[in-house]
Amino acid sequence: MVVGLSLLTLVPGLVGGSETYARELSRALARRAGLEYVAFVPTIARDAADGLPAELVPEYRASTTMPGRILAMSLAATRPRRLMRRLRLDRLDAIHFPLSVMLPPIERPPAATTVHDLQHERFPEFFSRAELTYRRVVYGWTVRRSRIVIAISEHSRGELIDLYGLPPERVRAIRHGIDHDRFRAADGVEREPFLLYPAHRWPHKNHDRLFEAFALVRRERPELRLVLTGAGHEGHPVPPGVEPRGRVPADELLDLYRRAAALVFPSLYEGFGQPPLEAMACGCPVAVARASSLPEICGDAAEYFDPEAPEDMAAAIVRALSGELVELGLERARLFTWDESARRHEAVYRELAQTSS
Repeated sequence: MVVGLSLLTLVPGLVGGSETYARELSRALARRAGLEYVAFVPTIARDAADGLPAELVPEYRASTTMPGRILAMSLAATRPRRLMRRLRLDRLDAIHFPLSVMLPPIERPPAATTVHDLQHERFPEFFSRAELTYRRVVYGWTVRRSRIVIAISEHSRGELIDLYGLPPERVRAIRHGIDHDRFRAADGVEREPFLLYPAHRWPHKNHDRLFEAFALVRRERPELRLVLTGAGHEGHPVPPGVEPRGRVPADELLDLYRRAAALVFPSLYEGFGQPPLEAMACGCPVAVARASSLPEICGDAAEYFDPEAPEDMAAAIVRALSGELVELGLERARLFTWDESARRHEAVYRELAQTSS
């Protein structure tokens, strides 16, 4: 049985959680025995297969810019012939598109697509008219053509069923994992007086309300700083005590998780929400928004707040700083592994293959 994994739309360093998912899933599948895989990778991410047998696909005109990405996806959707010849789909028993978009659009072999979120349906005001139209069209054909749609949380599964009218039996929730060899507490490292928020400055990440809450917290804790990582902060003024660091290497982010007094995560919408779990695994106290998938993922191991109420956010941050939920956080994080995620994906691939015979 041969399964294809299409990583053609992966753009290194750009899309955060979905890139982590694609790479970690590839690594976990490579550790398992039983199925044969071929990963299709773009010219800008030749290492994306991470242990799986890989084939480079230059016919997909991969790009790191948004206009270039839209052009590449449009060509793959409207002129797929050369791309299809390169992929040789007739040798596959099943194919998985882990990055929300089925490209090229296919009928055979039976396909699964992972849809990471439907933010554009819940918060259309955060998107340009062109991007909103594109997402609705592409996501629409993707879920229609996919034999099975994979959601990354039960919350996301419910949205796919409700907003797209999908039969529940076609939508499977498979949660992400954590790399526990990497994300773990470090002996001898002391917590320092700063809060951490790792997120690109996108509208749904809710930075402005966080700044309001941080100002309230500093009235009681003037020594605290707020460290921001991620792109998009350039040219945006920040309040006193806020330190934008831009994109940081993975090792630096890990160090920040281990040293931060608390992680605060005020996002208005998440399909899953990886950073709170990574922080928990590192022994970092966590305060998160009571929104979308975050309560499902964080369980009873985080302090919660209304992401639209800075006063409530500030109170939750102060509670988190006590560290009372750290042990619960460590236990919670241990429930999420990439090996279990890979096992559940393989079950989907086997089911797809049965429908093709």
